[in-house]
Amino acid sequence: MKISIIGVGLIGGSMALKLREKGMASFIYGIDKDKQHIIEALDLKIIDAEATLEDGIKNSDLVIIAIPVDAARKVLPGVLDLVSDHQTVMDAGSTKAGIVGAVKNHPNRERFVAFHPMWGTENSGPKSAIAESFAGKAGVICNKEESATDALYTVEKVVNALDMHMIYMNAEDHDIHTAYISHISHITSYALANTVLEKEREEETIFQLASSGFSSTVRLAKSHPEMWVPIFKQNKENVLDVLNEHITQLRKFKSALEKENYEYLQELISNANKIRGILDK
Repeated sequence: MKISIIGVGLIGGSMALKLREKGMASFIYGIDKDKQHIIEALDLKIIDAEATLEDGIKNSDLVIIAIPVDAARKVLPGVLDLVSDHQTVMDAGSTKAGIVGAVKNHPNRERFVAFHPMWGTENSGPKSAIAESFAGKAGVICNKEESATDALYTVEKVVNALDMHMIYMNAEDHDIHTAYISHISHITSYALANTVLEKEREEETIFQLASSGFSSTVRLAKSHPEMWVPIFKQNKENVLDVLNEHITQLRKFKSALEKENYEYLQELISNANKIRGILDK
């Protein structure tokens, strides 16, 4: 199968490596506005050749859109304008309702399958691509009933080749749940990093004293704004909802400390410990 990947960075590059490894990709075209990404992707053998959007789509069986969600929302209608009834288009965006809504009435809507691989790191670019990155993670397909049977089957084969476990969900529910388990984590990490940078002026002290706990908590703060501002924008209402609850929880901890109510503080921590039973299943 010939594949075009629009955006040969972390996600697109990782998908390309794995699909090639599994023998699903006979030839991979790379489409990216960043010429350095193309150079690196060619050097790393992530892609076989650079292509324009038009040529890549014309010569491919599958088109994967792996760019920030605001850009994907703009590009997708034009991509669908160019595909025929034997081609499949999928995205890899972290928000789904806006992207699905952008092509709701497109005549080639059924050629598109909305997909979100639940994996990512704070790194970016082709050099960060890892073939085994998706193994064991959730691969979410949204609004499958709006996609043609053969297009859905193609994407299901991709998800299986990535060694992900498949989940079907509607786009609105997806965006609610990802706000809870992904998007709020990034906001919290950014806020914690800003807090430490504001209060601790000695960079060397941060470096010397940073524990593994602190480093893992603020790891997400290294994630690039070019990716995450569009995600927060596209999923604003859900993110605000969970952010308000998060602020409420922080106020409970603040109040317990201010009032020296250590019994209540213990209750808050014990209640939080319940997450261990869920995540350790």
